[in-house]
Amino acid sequence: MSGCRHRTFPLIAVEVRRKNKSMTQTASRQPIGNPVHAGHPPDPRKGIRDMALRIGFDAVGFCKANLGAEARERLTHFIQAGYHGDMGWLAARADQRSHPQSLWPEARGVVVVGLSYAPADDPLSATTQRSNGAISVYARNRDYHNLIKGKLKHLAQFIVSRCASDVKVFVDTAPVMEKPLAQSSGLGWQGKHTNLVSRDHGSWLLLGEVYTTIELEPDQATTDHCGSCSRCLDICPTKAFPAPYQLDATRCISYLTIEHKGPIPHHLRKAIGNRIYGCDDCLAVCPWNKFAQPTSHEQLIGRDVLTAPTLAALIALDDQQFRLMFSGSPIKRIGRTRFIRNVLIAIGNSGDPALRPCSEALRLDPDPIIAEAADWASEQLNQPSS
Repeated sequence: MSGCRHRTFPLIAVEVRRKNKSMTQTASRQPIGNPVHAGHPPDPRKGIRDMALRIGFDAVGFCKANLGAEARERLTHFIQAGYHGDMGWLAARADQRSHPQSLWPEARGVVVVGLSYAPADDPLSATTQRSNGAISVYARNRDYHNLIKGKLKHLAQFIVSRCASDVKVFVDTAPVMEKPLAQSSGLGWQGKHTNLVSRDHGSWLLLGEVYTTIELEPDQATTDHCGSCSRCLDICPTKAFPAPYQLDATRCISYLTIEHKGPIPHHLRKAIGNRIYGCDDCLAVCPWNKFAQPTSHEQLIGRDVLTAPTLAALIALDDQQFRLMFSGSPIKRIGRTRFIRNVLIAIGNSGDPALRPCSEALRLDPDPIIAEAADWASEQLNQPSS
């Protein structure tokens, strides 16, 4: 979902940005990449790759603007099984997701880029601090959408100016199947947890795409290197994987704490623990992470205040304080109601009697979702076993 990245959901993507038309009219047609040889047009990939790396992306690859039958079948099964839950937009634009040229008929090639957000320390350490909240690694600083979008615009302008190409850029908000495209472009493969796994960056790549009218020679697609490993499946607290390479988002903590708007199902609340925004468990245990270097992008390095904030401080936030604390953060998108609901679930799981007054104070909250979660949290803390 990533939203979710987060970003843990398969097949979820991005926002459309058209290029400036005046840019095409004045664009230089100077080729990029290798010089022209008789009968052979220049290959633009080297110039694009060099620019992408110079802009600050950590990985870049190329593929054609189409997807194979396997990606379409995965999406169809995901929706038909009801695994998308409240995310009706996944089903509504399924055809555009599974067929890039249905989204933009003129598209011929795709430039796929990745930005590493690998943490420097154990991303799961916060889940052991029961009186504190655990926030997914990607959401502990600035909203990555804005960071990637800015870099993609620079890359798109470069492509337009050198190739006189039409382009569209995407960063996790339009109907684009990012992970299959990333696999086709050689950035990694979709692991058993359905997220992208890179041999160089582990499970810690944020993705973006440039659709272009250029015919690009595709890079070699990455093959699966999960082998017999099942760590990501085994660690999932809510057992959200019906089978390897399949995710039931309605059981996924990232979905429940970010995308789901109503009360969280009671039978899943205990397993959520103190995770108040997203979940990194399946990502963090991937063995390929041993090759990942901590991110060098300052805006993706976790802020201390969001690494393991106290539940007592978070539950006291009013709407203005919530907006101020999470300004520029992806957390702001879910709004205070969903966030306080999540914090109350964590309070109920904390076993900390000192937090009981916090949940008791919200049992009569005018928002029914908050009031119900406060009732549940108070009942949990009143149990002798808590």
